Order: sequence, then C-alpha cells, then structure tokens
Amino acid sequence: MYVSMKDILQDAHKNNYAVMAVNSINMEMARAVISAAEEMRSPIIVNIGMGQMRKHAHANVMVPLIKKLAEEARVPVALNHDHGQDLDFIIDCIQNGFSSVMIDASSFPYEENVKRTSTIVKLAHPHNICVEAELGHVGQAADGDNDKGDLYTDPQQAKKFVEETGVDALAVAVGTAHGNYPKGFVPTLDFERLSLLKKTLDMPLVLHGGSGSGEENIRKAVACGINKINVCTDAFNVAQEAMLKKVEENPKTDYLELCITAEKAMKEFVKDYIKVIGSDNRYFFGEAKVVGHE
Repeated sequence: MYVSMKDILQDAHKNNYAVMAVNSINMEMARAVISAAEEMRSPIIVNIGMGQMRKHAHANVMVPLIKKLAEEARVPVALNHDHGQDLDFIIDCIQNGFSSVMIDASSFPYEENVKRTSTIVKLAHPHNICVEAELGHVGQAADGDNDKGDLYTDPQQAKKFVEETGVDALAVAVGTAHGNYPKGFVPTLDFERLSLLKKTLDMPLVLHGGSGSGEENIRKAVACGINKINVCTDAFNVAQEAMLKKVEENPKTDYLELCITAEKAMKEFVKDYIKVIGSDNRYFFGEAKVVGHE
C-alpha cells in the first residue's frame, strides 16, 4: 500500500516505535527494503536524495518502480525525498508522486528556515504529502561535527518552529552525524535533550545519521521518542561488503549474481534493523490514506 509518510509516523508516534527510512537508489535496494518490510509486517519508508537522483536514481524511473512495488505490498510504504534543499527540485518531487518530502534548510538562519519550510508545507499539504524539516544541524561524521552542542536542537525553539511552519515531522540534532564514523567510534547522544524534545513537541521525531550509531544508542533513541530513522551508509556498506565477498569467493561471478547477492544481504540487514526499532508486526492498514493529487 502506497501511503503518506504522515500516517506511518503518526502511528509510530502514538505507539512508541520507529520506522526505517532507507535510501534506495536502484531496483535491488527498493525491492530488498520493501520485501523485508513485508516479511516483518512492518511499515517502511524509501528515501532518495537529490544528489542520488541526479547521479543515478532518476525520478522518472524510480518513482513508478517504487509505487508499483508499494501498491503490491501488504504493508504501508512511503516514498520520501531526503534532504531537499532546492525548491524547484522539491516541487518536482511533489508533482512526480512522492508521498513525502523533506525540506532541509537547517544550515540557514532560523527565520530563513521557517520561510523555506513554510513554503513547502503550503505546496505539499493540499496533496496529502507529508513534510519533514530539520532544526539544529546534523553534520558529517568525517568532519567530526556530531558533538558540537551549539548545533543541537533547542526544544523551545523547536516548538516555535513547528507552530510557525506546520511541519508533520521534525529531524532533530542530538549527536549523530551522516556518513562513516572512524573505525571503532560510537557517537554519544544527548538523550536528555531528546526526551525533552519529545515531551515539548509531542510529534513524530526523526533521527538522521542512524548509520554506525550502535544498537544500544538506536534502541534508547527510540525509547526516548524517535519515530523515523534514516539509514543510508550502513545499507550501502552491507551491499558493498556482500558483493566484495562474492567476488573474493569466485572472481568469475557475473554482474547478475552480484546484484542478487547485494539484494539478499540488504534484505536481511533491514529485517534485523526492523526488529531493533520495534516496527515489526504492526501491519497498520486501518487509517492510512492513499496519496494522490486532486
């Protein structure tokens, strides 16, 4: 079932669990993610970023593919434009059938973030399209900026931001970062801040930079109120490692077999992750609204 991400996240918020949002840039990844969710009876979100679409996962190919897989699935599936920063590109995603968009204006001053986010909300909501925004700043692990407290989300400012923009979900900065952490490094998360954000906002919260954060951190983040966890780097690494291992075992392995190998590995990874964040056996058919333009 192809649904608005808002319906998925509202149920997760109400029932205290989280849903994976996995960046998927080809058929194998999308199929692995959705089939894993079906087997686990879990809602799922497919993410695609602007750079990914421009380089490889072109919207005119990926959107029909994902919608077809979603419509055939027996669990709720949303398609989210991840980290949208270009207004025209986000509008294209709205028009091309995405069921959710994220406007990331977190690098701008507060007032500009409000302005840009509000614009997207006004364009998306009439089409039952969910809008996620970010306040605070989730940096890059390679830059070592995951622990800069001045970039963390302030609960009172976040409350004002949500009231002024009308967003459906908020990505918060509490200590994670995007990309690969140095080997052996596990980030320290500000769980006290996260709990206060949940209490103050009483809405779906999103954790970006979920890759490499450690199972204990992920479980605790969900317990403190996270309802959507973005996963990209870990999924890409799982696929790469599976293919490299296959080639090492048999250097003559052909491309088809490599694709099959990567898809199987990603599917198992997603199934395991779903169990950690508690979205298994949720079904969630009742209140979901079908996305479409009027």
